[in-house]
Amino acid sequence: MHKIYPLIKNTNFPSIRRSCLKTIQVNLGYKCNQSCLHCHVNAGPKRREMMDKKTIDNVIDFAINNKIESVDLTGGAPEINKYFKYMVNELRKHDIHIIDRCNLTILNEDGMEDLPSFFVKHKIEIIASLPCYIKKNVDRQRGKGVFDESINILRLLNNIGYGVEKDLILNLVYNPQGPVLPPSQIELEKEYKSYLRKSFDIEFNNLFTITNMPINRFGSTLVSQDKFKSYMTLLKSSFSEKAKENVMCKELISIDYNGNVFDCDFNQMLKMNLSGKETHITKMTKKYLHNREISTGDHCYGCTAGSGSSCGGTTI
Repeated sequence: MHKIYPLIKNTNFPSIRRSCLKTIQVNLGYKCNQSCLHCHVNAGPKRREMMDKKTIDNVIDFAINNKIESVDLTGGAPEINKYFKYMVNELRKHDIHIIDRCNLTILNEDGMEDLPSFFVKHKIEIIASLPCYIKKNVDRQRGKGVFDESINILRLLNNIGYGVEKDLILNLVYNPQGPVLPPSQIELEKEYKSYLRKSFDIEFNNLFTITNMPINRFGSTLVSQDKFKSYMTLLKSSFSEKAKENVMCKELISIDYNGNVFDCDFNQMLKMNLSGKETHITKMTKKYLHNREISTGDHCYGCTAGSGSSCGGTTI
């Protein structure tokens, strides 16, 4: 695995500051039942990092005490963490909105059979990975058989109301197959909905297009293929000031499995500490974060290229 941080740490990315914190994105662990080529976390079945209950309680306390609107659970596969349900139960007692970043196939794993009904009970918003609607592309990027499994899970979710009923939100995520920018989110969403409806009778709410970040597994692949510099040139030449004004890190913090705080999930993977020093969630307040300068590197051009990219899709 090539080291990417030395390639992106020296940057001319413009200064950017935080506004009001609304969302905390919590990485519950790097273990996953998949090993996707575009994964910026380097997640996979052999990873062992996992957030413990003490840290989860710290995160819950922070969310409640700071009146956080949404908690965005990610991984790896966040559902693998044995305290996943406990965390959701505690947060929902305070009407905090929960987002689960689900790879879909995790719901086929042993011990996960009751998760769909749990999702419905707590009205968890599902943001599900389906990086293409063409089978061969998904299987190439995520592993053989993943597309068919994903389709079956999407049908199951539709059958219990997701993507159909107003308060059961099912969003899909598209990632490009390689070092290119995503196409128009609006137009691609139309294609997804038409194809999935016609071919599989599947419904969903929104499609989010997310730019592949030139870090970790994807970044290392680019270096191996001698495409890292050309991809960075593409991202920089496509910079949008308007996209920069709406980046997710202005209203979000990322928390790793140890409880340390970062400006975003990508900075977490690069170990780029918030304000240049390791800071635990127990030492953090919303007031402290307000208007603070965000730690940046060349990878930030990935969020500001073209129509922009965030965990909620385009920013323009």
